[in-house]
Amino acid sequence: MHPHRKPTRLAGFDYSRQNSYFVTPIVHGRCRCFGEIKGGSMNLNEFGEITHKQLIWLENQYPYIKIPIWVIMPDHVHAKIEICEYPTISSGGSRPTPTNGIKIKPLPELMGAFKTTSSKLIHLAGLTEFKWQRSFHDRIIRNQIEYWNIYNYIANNPSNWENDHSAFVNRRSIIYLLVNELRMMNNEL
Repeated sequence: MHPHRKPTRLAGFDYSRQNSYFVTPIVHGRCRCFGEIKGGSMNLNEFGEITHKQLIWLENQYPYIKIPIWVIMPDHVHAKIEICEYPTISSGGSRPTPTNGIKIKPLPELMGAFKTTSSKLIHLAGLTEFKWQRSFHDRIIRNQIEYWNIYNYIANNPSNWENDHSAFVNRRSIIYLLVNELRMMNNEL
């Protein structure tokens, strides 16, 4: 496996217990395959729509989670996932019932289900080389201030895309030009 791989989860923390989490799965190689940002809004393509539907599927598949906000970006997804003590569905129109022995999947297993099903559907739609990066970024949301800061970050992410990525794109463009110039120089020798 990967003996030098740094653990990404908080040691000793039970990721199946009731809590709110900020998660970010990223497309392998940061391939921008979910659509594009125009005028501060994300315009999903077919693969972005599949990803959107799989987030809804995840919430419906596991009644003990809620995903109150998410955004699909060109090369990643931000979502706030809440694992609840009670299912988010009600029994017979009354109060929610306890999970009654349902095994609550920990966050990494929930994200694995999302990534696996979305990948499969994206492959079937024709993007056969699609894959997610290993694992995902997460943050345990510890208080209301963090909750609302993350909520606003997710909501405003598309409108901040140009500001956040212009420096990265400019550095990347310069590196690309330098590499090509070096290649041309080597070809001339």
